[in-house]
Amino acid sequence: MGVLGSIDRGLTRLVSWIAQALLWSAVAAGFYQVLARFVLESPSAWSEGWTRAAIIWTVMLGVALAFRQGAMLGVDLLHNLLAPRRARVLEHVVLLIVVGFLGFLVWIGADMTWRVRFQTTPSMGISISWIYLSIPVGATLALFAALAYWAEGPRRPHIETV
Repeated sequence: MGVLGSIDRGLTRLVSWIAQALLWSAVAAGFYQVLARFVLESPSAWSEGWTRAAIIWTVMLGVALAFRQGAMLGVDLLHNLLAPRRARVLEHVVLLIVVGFLGFLVWIGADMTWRVRFQTTPSMGISISWIYLSIPVGATLALFAALAYWAEGPRRPHIETV
């Protein structure tokens, strides 16, 4: 597990840095758009498109980071109502649903990316498939992140609410 753990930590760190850089670039491009439009009185053609694309990529990469932390795998109310053994069974069921959904998202996202490969963004002149590519990439990373989180076993304490 040492090598896989190192790969997992390195990949999580890389995805985090990329998501942060994209978010900062979206903020900078949005600021530039406001500056260009209202101060320079010459609106930028590319900044709005870049801001949108960067935020889409940031969200899809952020989903993978959230799954890696287990932030989206819990059904807390039901989890806390169940005995520890049944709560773990619930976690397995939730994981199966999540893996099925993310697998479907990878498949549909890859298909859509392929279908739009000849369309270009009007403002940036690049293939719109680069933006759509965020769906299968983010879903694949989220799939691996969810599996890695699950493989670590239960991390949160079981809270009896009854």
